[in-house]
Amino acid sequence: MESAILQRLGIDPAFIFLFMLILIIALFVLYVNVSMKYDRLKNSYNSFMKGKDGKTLEESLLSKFSEIDGLAKLTKQNRQDVKDIYRKMEKDFKKVGIVKYDAFNEMGGKLSFALAMLDGNNSGWVINAMHSREGCYTYIKEIVKGESYVELAEEETEALDRAIFSEAYSMDVKETKENKKRTNKSERDEV
Repeated sequence: MESAILQRLGIDPAFIFLFMLILIIALFVLYVNVSMKYDRLKNSYNSFMKGKDGKTLEESLLSKFSEIDGLAKLTKQNRQDVKDIYRKMEKDFKKVGIVKYDAFNEMGGKLSFALAMLDGNNSGWVINAMHSREGCYTYIKEIVKGESYVELAEEETEALDRAIFSEAYSMDVKETKENKKRTNKSERDEV
């Protein structure tokens, strides 16, 4: 079968046949691909619509939207509550530092202590309790932003530093200068 038109154009009919065969194969592959996508979409749609008509689907969507609105309100309330709690906690004591010491040479047991209690802004109090044979004397000094307007004793300063720098509480008893002198003198007398 020869065509006068193809001969005048100089085209071999075998090339047209090959071109048509390749085009049919490409179209078949595209058809299979589109058919598979359609089946997947149809299955998804059927599982989504299973047991529901348009009206019940609309009701379920509206109920989900109302649940989302409720969650949004609850989230907003929770955020406000967290802000309120944080604001209240700023004034609470968060930092504590304590130093135990022997305030008077004649009194044993090292029952005296200096206690610093500070909030998040390093403001609060230093309480100093000095124990003696006659009684216990307690002093309190106000701390504002890590500083005292009243002169602090050595033990009070150390307790304040421990609180500010959040050092762990230590049961080590601090020796006063007089106790160190006394201890050194007794050690020399023994030698």
